[in-house]
Amino acid sequence: MSGEPPSPSPRDRLPFEPGKRRKAKAESEPTPATTPAPRKLNPLPPSTKAKPAKTTQPDSAPKRVYTRSEMAIPDSVSKRMAKRMVVFCGVPTVLSFASFIGAYFVNTQTEVHLPNVLVFSSSLGFLVLGVLGLSYGVLSSSWDETAPGSLWGIGEFRVNFGRMVEGWRAAQSARNKEKS
Repeated sequence: MSGEPPSPSPRDRLPFEPGKRRKAKAESEPTPATTPAPRKLNPLPPSTKAKPAKTTQPDSAPKRVYTRSEMAIPDSVSKRMAKRMVVFCGVPTVLSFASFIGAYFVNTQTEVHLPNVLVFSSSLGFLVLGVLGLSYGVLSSSWDETAPGSLWGIGEFRVNFGRMVEGWRAAQSARNKEKS
């Protein structure tokens, strides 16, 4: 056991993940006469720190730079995510504001007096659900262009959350390797 997370197989990857090229789209699009060289996304300025001499062998293959079109989330997937975010975030946010309006109506039009702590707690609870709904809306949608996913997206959430955790672990292990 080396302590590194296993890399996902090519069939587990999504079309817009960096590990897999999108051959079908590249073949269907006409290529312009002059293709510009791919540029790095968010290039970092050169470091002012002196780099220590590496004792390990350099990588034999240069790292590939991905274009914006390869890194972009497909339109159908982004629309699916947006719809789910509107539902899972919008409904609790509207309920948060409605709790203030409802409490005002109850306090002014009836003889019942709702404590301010109750109104504040219910409104804050709905706002927290709205924030969590944003994340759930993204993670519960199907990231595959061809599969629409389920209504509640519980299975998709498990898969996508697992991918996110694997990415965090891989990034952490890469940072640890750079430090040592």
